[in-house]
Amino acid sequence: IFKNVGPFHVEPRNIVDDDPQERVSAEAAILNSRLHYYSRLTGSSDRLLSPPNHVIPRPEEIYIYSPLGTAFKVTGSDPSSKNPSIITIFAIWNTMMGTSILSIPWGIKQAGFTLGILILIFTGLLMVYCCYIVLKSSKAIPYVDTSDWEFPDVCRYYFGKFGQWSSLVFSMVSLIGAMVVYWVLMSNFLYNTGQFIYNYAHNVNMSDSEFGTNGSDKVICPYPNTDPGVNNTISTVYFINSGNDTSDVSSFEHWWSKTNTIPFYLIILLLPLLCFRSASFFARFTFLGTISVIYLIVLVSVKAFRLGFHLEFHWFDTTEFFVPEFRLLFPQLTGVLTLAFFIHNCIITLMKSNKNQDNNVRDLSIAYLLVGLTYLYVGVLIFAAFPSPPLFKDCIEPNFLDNFPSSDVMVFVARTFLLFQMITVYPLLGYLVRVQMMGQIFGNHYPSFFHVLALNILIVGAGVLMAKFYPNIGSIIRFSGATCGLALVFVFPALVHMISLKRQGVLRWPSALFHSFLILLGLANLLAQFFM
Repeated sequence: IFKNVGPFHVEPRNIVDDDPQERVSAEAAILNSRLHYYSRLTGSSDRLLSPPNHVIPRPEEIYIYSPLGTAFKVTGSDPSSKNPSIITIFAIWNTMMGTSILSIPWGIKQAGFTLGILILIFTGLLMVYCCYIVLKSSKAIPYVDTSDWEFPDVCRYYFGKFGQWSSLVFSMVSLIGAMVVYWVLMSNFLYNTGQFIYNYAHNVNMSDSEFGTNGSDKVICPYPNTDPGVNNTISTVYFINSGNDTSDVSSFEHWWSKTNTIPFYLIILLLPLLCFRSASFFARFTFLGTISVIYLIVLVSVKAFRLGFHLEFHWFDTTEFFVPEFRLLFPQLTGVLTLAFFIHNCIITLMKSNKNQDNNVRDLSIAYLLVGLTYLYVGVLIFAAFPSPPLFKDCIEPNFLDNFPSSDVMVFVARTFLLFQMITVYPLLGYLVRVQMMGQIFGNHYPSFFHVLALNILIVGAGVLMAKFYPNIGSIIRFSGATCGLALVFVFPALVHMISLKRQGVLRWPSALFHSFLILLGLANLLAQFFM
């Protein structure tokens, strides 16, 4: 505040505070005199002789002085807006915990159990380091007020218009990719929820697949003829009629199809919600995300306890029921994890609300540790508990809930929770896309209803097409994660860090070599997705 406006002279007068009035202390008067001295040395446009940090008072010592000679103590920003470390940590955890958690078991299966665990740990460490670079990037810029900057602003500072627009484009890839995944999952969850209700109301027993286990905790293989190199989400359903006319069931199947009808039904509900001018109403339901993740953890724990562990270690050879521990399909997991650990485009804003800014790095590390442990817990338990034999481990689906039948009550509750959560989060994601895109192109977040409607139709259309023709959330997540991760996780943070060190004259060849390796790693991660 003192570096942006010239310091001012104040005669010692009364200070107005909650306590009884008291005289300005001699120390405060001396401090003010020093600031006044610096104000006489230079004009506000010259930063070389601006007051050094040790002269500027601490926030708790700053007062606003009125022309009447009284002073009102400044408490800084609203204390209620600052959060303790524990709240900040779980805010980051909750923000990162998205749909990717449903694909972690599939990703571990694609990489192999042992290699999958190692990759998850290694990728988590790389992501937290790159996030650390992003967090400190704005503070390394001298003579500029970066208090309200996010990482795209830092990219604009270093790379000009190219940095601004490229960071916007890659940020859009992550947001629109997430919205497409949401549409596919909402179609899936709405289909299975409706299927459960219909079967219960009409007393229909449904056998989801002949390739399934028996017992109360049934596990299914929706696409039994799985080629290890191909990922399918086609589901074959067999109905066993229990007293109802077969034509009724066929009619229900015709109008209640996961790929042919449900994606279009969602347009009626969600397209109008996307056109709301403000998304504040939907922000009130973000707590559903925490509830859903906690319930998923409970669900995974219960299923693993009931099913037990089914593991055999075959390091490089595929057997009848088990996949090898090391597989060449491992880049599919790295693509998923890049999006699963992605929070780099908003971490600076999240950390601003931390009460003790000195703990930012520690709190960020703890948050990433909790996220990594959550992914490990869900991924390892689902993979280990998947009943092999009789089922082949390669039957684990990109959405692991698809490995449980529609008639499973616990899974039905999970799908219902996630469905309502996604219905409330989807308009929020659309709002973020609109604000960033319309703000950059038109300078207005809501230029007109028709502009917003056209953008929303394009976004919804992409979701409908993917839900109908390619409803594989694992592949959608890994491509969008590797694409946005290339720029916002690897390339821009590494380049910003090296340029900053270069300007300070402290860039050394080991650092340049390591951060250049990060850029190559991000590029390899993206290119590998096209060969899987």
